[in-house]
Amino acid sequence: MAGDETRVTKISAIKDLASTVDAECCIVQIHGPELGKKYTLLEHEFTIGREEGNHIVVDLDNVSRRHARIIRMQGRMFVQDLGSTNGTYLNDQEVTQETPLRSGDLIKVGGSIFKFLTGDNVELQYHETIYTLTIQDGLTGINNKRYFLEYLEREMGRCHRYGRPLTLMLFDIDFFKKINDVHGHLAGDYVLRELSQTLKRLVRKEQCFARYGGEEFAVVIPEDGGDKARIFAEKIRHTIENKQFVFENQEIPVTLSLGVADMTPDMVEPLQFIKVADANLYKAKKTGRNRVVG
Repeated sequence: MAGDETRVTKISAIKDLASTVDAECCIVQIHGPELGKKYTLLEHEFTIGREEGNHIVVDLDNVSRRHARIIRMQGRMFVQDLGSTNGTYLNDQEVTQETPLRSGDLIKVGGSIFKFLTGDNVELQYHETIYTLTIQDGLTGINNKRYFLEYLEREMGRCHRYGRPLTLMLFDIDFFKKINDVHGHLAGDYVLRELSQTLKRLVRKEQCFARYGGEEFAVVIPEDGGDKARIFAEKIRHTIENKQFVFENQEIPVTLSLGVADMTPDMVEPLQFIKVADANLYKAKKTGRNRVVG
């Protein structure tokens, strides 16, 4: 939307390795069926699983009946896998024993992700986490569709006003359904996260990189012009084609198809712009995939 750019207040880093008995602590679901729900950890043991009777019930097929637990021991909070089929992950590392938690840690249980919060002002951290969820995708950690559409509308207005170039790139993962079918949905989630964090390092702060939906992503590129944007699109394609994606000791080949479009004077709505980039993405997929069209 037109106006000042949305800003996110950063949560102060918590230095303590783990929480103390007296510290308030909770987990917040940042990806999954009950997005944004807060669970205060008052019990000595707090279980997560698919069946009724757990403190948190996550109704997903890739969550075991009793999947994981968070326990309080000697003044610290720990996470432990309960022999689940798909494993429990802490900050993308599989939990193989009781592992201490720090504020801000991400706990992945099947297709859901929880953020652990503790410290002097858990309520403030919780509200900041919820605000971040309104503009950020919980799985990949990059901007979400809502933020992308607001940013695109704002930049279209600015670039029209000052006669500046604006380029939009849409891309998606080739044969992503096959990745899910062959390697499982947890592997698919891993690919989405790893790809996002890899490309996030290539995107400048004045650009917008977002998850548009499913396995589709968008990059909005102000000022550079079409030629530079297409070179950047090739860099993205090449980076992912040559990156190793390894999940549970299995290598997963990943390539991208990309559609690039330049804003024209007759484009007044974001959806007009998106339609052109999406048409080029469709051409990239129809003409062999793993290529840039625009």
